[in-house]
Amino acid sequence: MQRSGSGWFETFLNSHENVSSNGEIFSVVNRRENVSSILMTLDKVYNLDWYTSASKNECSAAVGFKWMLNQGLMKHHEEIVRYFEKRHVCVIFLFRRNLLRRMVSVLANIYDKDAKLLNGTHKSHVHSTAEANILAKYKPTVNVTLMISELKLTEETTEKALVYFKNIRHIVLYYEDLLSNRTKIMDVQEFLRVPYRDLHSHQVRIHTAPLSMQIENWDEVQKALNGTPYQSFLDLD
Repeated sequence: MQRSGSGWFETFLNSHENVSSNGEIFSVVNRRENVSSILMTLDKVYNLDWYTSASKNECSAAVGFKWMLNQGLMKHHEEIVRYFEKRHVCVIFLFRRNLLRRMVSVLANIYDKDAKLLNGTHKSHVHSTAEANILAKYKPTVNVTLMISELKLTEETTEKALVYFKNIRHIVLYYEDLLSNRTKIMDVQEFLRVPYRDLHSHQVRIHTAPLSMQIENWDEVQKALNGTPYQSFLDLD
């Protein structure tokens, strides 16, 4: 899902000489208009006819892309599963444990699309602490009326995705685990069957402060989540 660390994670993958991940190719609407356009796009990738800045001159042992769940993947999951089985495509799921932090990131990113805090330029990812600090100054106000239902929908979508693709060779990763345990990156390389390398990213985290310092109406949010299944998001922080 958007704002789950996928851009950061993909830069790690692409720092490997034998991996080419081609970015969020289904962000372009006409590539996902219907299942036929989706399958045609997939064919271009897996026939190695897709050329982006991620394309490598070295031998590519693993080729793929980043696909958000809301970009036709869930809607056409049956056809996509059949395609994955036929082409022996494997899947890396990347989720975020603390969905409240994801919500803050989503709201902040939406705000910056209009505000363009970095010298009139919108950036979803940054490469310096100075830029990160500027973006992190904005404290979104969370709509507590919709918050619980949105968290529930995100959770249900995650669960459905895992059910839909359970028979496809896959690995499940969490953003927080990648941050705290660098051996997870080794697990990914093992999963992709590529040689171990010291992978790196130049991206810098934007929201690193406690949630209480990043949400404008923190007291309201805390009160609304206390006693619910999502109270742990307050404790996780």
